[in-house]
Amino acid sequence: MEANLIVDSCVDFNEDTENIPRVPFRIIIDEEEIVDENTDIIELIRKMKNSSSQIKTACAPPEDFIKKIKVQANNFIVTISSQLSGSYNSAMVAVETIKEKFPEAFVHIFDSKTAAAGETMITVKVKQLIEKNLKPHEIIEQTEKYIYKLNTLFILDSLDNLAKNGRISNFKATLANIMNIVPIMGEDGEGRIVLKEKVRGKKKAFSRLVDMLAEYNIDFENTVLGITHVNCLEKAEKLRDDIKAKYNFKDIKIFSPAGLSTVYAYDGGIVIAF
Repeated sequence: MEANLIVDSCVDFNEDTENIPRVPFRIIIDEEEIVDENTDIIELIRKMKNSSSQIKTACAPPEDFIKKIKVQANNFIVTISSQLSGSYNSAMVAVETIKEKFPEAFVHIFDSKTAAAGETMITVKVKQLIEKNLKPHEIIEQTEKYIYKLNTLFILDSLDNLAKNGRISNFKATLANIMNIVPIMGEDGEGRIVLKEKVRGKKKAFSRLVDMLAEYNIDFENTVLGITHVNCLEKAEKLRDDIKAKYNFKDIKIFSPAGLSTVYAYDGGIVIAF
């Protein structure tokens, strides 16, 4: 039976993901609603910087997921962490609706428990397993194991956007900027964002990010690392090269951001997953 892979638009872009059907988030800036499909990232960043208002995002309604589901296929859906968005719940409602009319339909939803590069790496994993013609239960089992082991870390170039959107106080953002403090953030294993470390200076922060990889139990020769960058390809390429110089990863992939990753990682942000 045909396999049908569907993702929300927190999945970022390279040759592995560009043709996968997407269910778009909505981005609201100064009352303008932007549907996150083929989003002009540079224009989005410009609008974000010019806005003094909170930038909001909304997950797609269940109807958008329903439109992508194929009743005569084995459907696999990957969403951003259910702790960060309602996208997973929206997909669940879509599946329940489909099942009422077509109880034999096969749809499995993966809660990625991450975002950006992390969700993208999970999507690539599911795609590869589908291409191996594995049975649905094998795809589910191997992907869930991959999600359990996956780690995500990120460094933001600026905390201003987090302050604007109420994620941290303006005072903390201003103090961090004055003192040149760069937080290294990550996830807690259940899909919630947590602070890992604070480092003074961006150069030291990226050096520490590279060093932190040695503290994880990574089977380097069999692990692919992903990097999402927001409008900072040179920074991502330098990070890739620094990681390659120290660790023998199987491969390192670089992704360009979708609109949602751009909103939260912001201009100059870097997210890695491994």
